[in-house]
Amino acid sequence: MGPSVSDLEGGRASLGLRLPSAAPDTTMDARDRTEDGEEAPKRAPVKVMVQIPCLNEEETLPLVLESIPREIPGVDTIEVIVIDDGSTDGTRRVAEEHGVRHVIVHRRTMGLARSFHDGVALALESGADILVNTDGDNQYPQNRIPDLIEPILTGAAEIVIADRQTDTITHFSPLKKLLQRLGTWVVNRVSGTDLPDAASGFRAYSRYSLTRLNVVTEFSYCMETIIQAGNKRLATVSVPVTTNPKLRESRMFNNIWQHVFRSMSAIVRAYVMYKPRTLFTALGVVLLALGAVPFVRFGYLAATRVHPGGHVQSLIFGTVLLMGAALSAVLGVLADLIRVNRILLEEGLERDRSRH
Repeated sequence: MGPSVSDLEGGRASLGLRLPSAAPDTTMDARDRTEDGEEAPKRAPVKVMVQIPCLNEEETLPLVLESIPREIPGVDTIEVIVIDDGSTDGTRRVAEEHGVRHVIVHRRTMGLARSFHDGVALALESGADILVNTDGDNQYPQNRIPDLIEPILTGAAEIVIADRQTDTITHFSPLKKLLQRLGTWVVNRVSGTDLPDAASGFRAYSRYSLTRLNVVTEFSYCMETIIQAGNKRLATVSVPVTTNPKLRESRMFNNIWQHVFRSMSAIVRAYVMYKPRTLFTALGVVLLALGAVPFVRFGYLAATRVHPGGHVQSLIFGTVLLMGAALSAVLGVLADLIRVNRILLEEGLERDRSRH
């Protein structure tokens, strides 16, 4: 089962921690007037929402909530969303005791990607201008949220991803550091970005970027949203941060190899979604080259009569490879048409989200 209707409706009606913000300055000085002495247009109010996906975070959630800034320069309203992803402890109770009014409850664990999706939907409906994603295990420094959203406030970026500087994290093994670098390199190659830490979950998204991103993976949104952002030309930058001391083991995966496999699966799926013609063309060329080898060999042997004989087996093998090449070409055309259709559907969805 997914999140109950009552929980979601209750979250939209009465459940986000509305943190006190400074009263707007109503005075006017020289900066509020143009060169002609006329009143300059007022800045539109900015609303930031901080979402915290949680799975049994009763002990660490208070640390996260208490470290979220109450005031940020250039921001008028700060609210918090807690997504309880099927917790069996008192996560929801702790959130409500700390004044969180936006609480989404999943009756069973649905994964980080679904939690992100539900948080984004609530943030857009609540009128958020910026959505910050952190984690319930307190691994990220919430006091750096002002630095994280600064590039969005200034118009320099649509997405900001915290760089955990993984080489400096002491509890990361050399193998994990190597895999982090390798995964980030692969994501950058696929997406055309240049980010130092693709797996970081401490991020800020502008409202515009949220209307354009569509997460379809069931594991983690981190890799997929970067690949989408790169292919949709969304300006993405990074901000270096220092993580907090480790308080518990990860609950996303049982071991590091499971994490690697599921992450690579998400990367391949996202790549096929956005560049199917490139993938199937490359596959077709390889099969075509391999399929031509038996025929070239057969022609050479027939012409030189070095080894007279039928060599039918080689021709059959080459024919199978050539058929695979032809099939790849057909699949490439069909996949590209599906890609175009998906783009049209996403544009319609983007227009629908923009109306909120």
